[in-house]
Amino acid sequence: MNRHVNSIAGRLSLRPPQRQSLEILDRITEIVPPRKGAELDAALAAIQSEFPGVTDFEREFPSLCFALATGVGKTRLMGAFIGYLHLAHGLNNFFVLAPNLTIYKKLITDFTPNTPKYVLKGISEFAVAPPVITTGENYERQIASGGQLFPTTINIFNISKINSEVRGGRSPRIRSFREEIGESYFDYLSGLDDLVLIMDESHRYRASAGIRAINELKPVLGLELTATPFVETNRGPSPFKNVIFDYPLGRAMADGFVKEPAVVTRKNFNPAGMSMEQIERLKLEDGVRLHESVKVELETYARETMNPIVKPFLLVIARDTTHAGQLMQLIQSEGFFEGRYAERVIQVDSSKTGAEEDEMVERLLRVELTSEPTEIVIHVNMLKEGWDVTNLYTIVPLRAANARTLIEQSIGRGLRLPYGKRTGVTAVDRLNIVAHDRFQEIVEEANNPNSTIRLQQVILNPDQLQQKTVTIVSQPQLAAKLGLQPEHPTATTYESEPNRASPVFGPEEQRIAQITYDVIRRFESQPDKLPSVSYLQQPDVQAAVLREVTTQYRPAQMELTGITEQPDLAAVVARTTEIVVQQTIDIPRILVVPKGEVKSGFKPFTLDLSSIKYPAPDDELWIRHLRTEQVDVIGLGRGSIDEQRLEDYVVSGLIDFDDVAYDEHADLLYDLAEQVVSHLCSYLSADDARKVLRLHQREIARFVHAQMQKHFWQDTDVDYEVVITRGFTALRPSAYTAAAGEQPLDFRTSPTDKSNMSKYLFGGFSRCLYPVQKFQSDSERKLAVILEREALKWFKPAKGQFQIYYKWGADNPEYQPDFVAETGDRIFMLEPKASNQMTDGEVLAKKEVAVRWCQQASAHARNFGGKPWTYVLIPHDAIAENMTLEGLARQYGDGK
Repeated sequence: MNRHVNSIAGRLSLRPPQRQSLEILDRITEIVPPRKGAELDAALAAIQSEFPGVTDFEREFPSLCFALATGVGKTRLMGAFIGYLHLAHGLNNFFVLAPNLTIYKKLITDFTPNTPKYVLKGISEFAVAPPVITTGENYERQIASGGQLFPTTINIFNISKINSEVRGGRSPRIRSFREEIGESYFDYLSGLDDLVLIMDESHRYRASAGIRAINELKPVLGLELTATPFVETNRGPSPFKNVIFDYPLGRAMADGFVKEPAVVTRKNFNPAGMSMEQIERLKLEDGVRLHESVKVELETYARETMNPIVKPFLLVIARDTTHAGQLMQLIQSEGFFEGRYAERVIQVDSSKTGAEEDEMVERLLRVELTSEPTEIVIHVNMLKEGWDVTNLYTIVPLRAANARTLIEQSIGRGLRLPYGKRTGVTAVDRLNIVAHDRFQEIVEEANNPNSTIRLQQVILNPDQLQQKTVTIVSQPQLAAKLGLQPEHPTATTYESEPNRASPVFGPEEQRIAQITYDVIRRFESQPDKLPSVSYLQQPDVQAAVLREVTTQYRPAQMELTGITEQPDLAAVVARTTEIVVQQTIDIPRILVVPKGEVKSGFKPFTLDLSSIKYPAPDDELWIRHLRTEQVDVIGLGRGSIDEQRLEDYVVSGLIDFDDVAYDEHADLLYDLAEQVVSHLCSYLSADDARKVLRLHQREIARFVHAQMQKHFWQDTDVDYEVVITRGFTALRPSAYTAAAGEQPLDFRTSPTDKSNMSKYLFGGFSRCLYPVQKFQSDSERKLAVILEREALKWFKPAKGQFQIYYKWGADNPEYQPDFVAETGDRIFMLEPKASNQMTDGEVLAKKEVAVRWCQQASAHARNFGGKPWTYVLIPHDAIAENMTLEGLARQYGDGK
């Protein structure tokens, strides 16, 4: 394999299907080098010998289609293709075709350096000399300035504009003679001996007059990318004949690369007696209510995990432009949610032209930005493919269509994940399709055995729909005392009002206190000077803080200096540090660093293969697995490279895992692979075993890798040193989703419905470092009662507060302790757990790393006279309000 494949896959963080596509391109350029005037029949025969599914280039030059499901990342794959062809084969000229204006503008942005989704980011050669972007608007200026002479040029053109120019047999503007180069820009391009044609969403314009003109460019290679590799004809879908790799939506959903689509209806919905307009309005209103709920859940998740806040939007699919206009009027009216969405809705369809169209497209392209107010997009037919947004979470289809069409056209626009991967939080990972009147029909279609899509079902309770939710930000009491505000507030962000501490300082002193706190935060990273928060009250530390504050503080009214009484900086700094000490528990940041090389690996073992009984797939079953339901049967060879040895299928699947290095584990990998092959060949022929390995390569690799985890070893003789990078860490704000206007419950009283504890907010604390908390069980609430009585201060840590990680299988998840409490002589890390889970493997794995962390923190504390740490894992049924913290610690502390 070409070394550039590994390099580009790593630099661009390619997903497995993207990497596999790049590996296929690497193989293709090896057997059919990209050269001008290649002999087509010979090239096709060479490719067919390894990829029988390719039966025709369908062009006058070698052209291959990579069919990747929506949301997997076709644009990034374009960047990988360009980077590979440039680095591995010295090709410098690329011609990228977009199907319409929206995608054309998006592609220009994505290929422009220093933009959020720059697809060539990470390729160092392009960082030094980025490709010149030539477009339908600037190519004439590029010619005049000599732009065509730059080393690497990416031409991006809009095929829909070329189609409009060639109507009536005319030539496109690109074919106009240019005096500067003595020929047309088209002729200049067609004369290049290294031009590569890349066609985005190629199924949209395969038969257009514009593409027939583009074919005359005679590139050395054509690369087509689409999620739907077929063309609609009067006789039904006509599949592409040049598909070399197919990764359908069903695979993308199963592999977790896209959102999980769900069809939504109302509980006990009955359309009897309702007009179409009434049903439409109900679906639209319920969609907005669901959108509001999702908006809150997304903000809460972002604040919990310290991720950027995602602003979701709702997509309404209208019947036609007239219907879209009517919906626009409805949503902008005062009678629709009190007019709240009048300025937050846009209509996207062919009724807009000129400046209105430009404004519409601009707002559409900016819909992901939190600064862009749009929350509802109404469209008819302009957003079919290529619109790469990650924040579409709710779709309301109001256009008549059969269930299959409704599913296919609806979900494709909203499958991309905002954080690049699933989070495990249902609301963040789910795409909602509101279809009250079509619910059962869609469910039945999704459950069709021939469908590659499986939909979740969401039943909305009308009472819950009426209940608005908000994100409650529970800042530490320290922040409230200093007057600090939540970062990035939105319309649904609320601070927890009850029990929140009042600001200690007036407005001008508050500015000084906040500067002081910023200085202290910087000092956190100097554990040699500040090993504990208590050191803030030492005279030399206070003096250092005061010096920093004095240099940064500027009075609000400089012109009144000497007239207006100035704040006492030293007094404010002293008071601020005192508050910080009172409202902080020493939580050091601990790194465990090996002193030498850490050796690890997997011990040889015998696989348990008794559960592997894959039947031999016949050709048709094999083909249907690789294709979506819309297309015809194709050749067996599609979508995978033939490995020389059967064992190579297993090995190539295993080396995709991060903890498996080929160079270090080659002997073991081939031993395990031989076991798998021997097992398959014990009941299958060699040909059938090859089919099984190709079809189930990923599943088999996961199966083997899971068993490898039990045989992992690590050199225990390596010495480690504990490095303290912070003596204490500031408390992070917590975020919760709660019903708007609902007051926190008194933590001393158990709620009636204990089965839903996690939905309640509790307050009324006097020793908690946060104004409100949530509990996962009544046992946690009882423990809080004990802590309020016996601890000096306590809290429930937010995610990321400790940054402790444990090994569980192949993963290293973060461990988040349930409680931290400080008493007069020690600090406790407390973990209430259901009594029947006390010996659970994952619970014990968390306990092991927590005990080790407490030992390391205690050793650090001993160096400066601090308090030791104790880990306490407590069965839930041992927690009662009459118990003492010391009693629980004696019985269950540190693994007893």
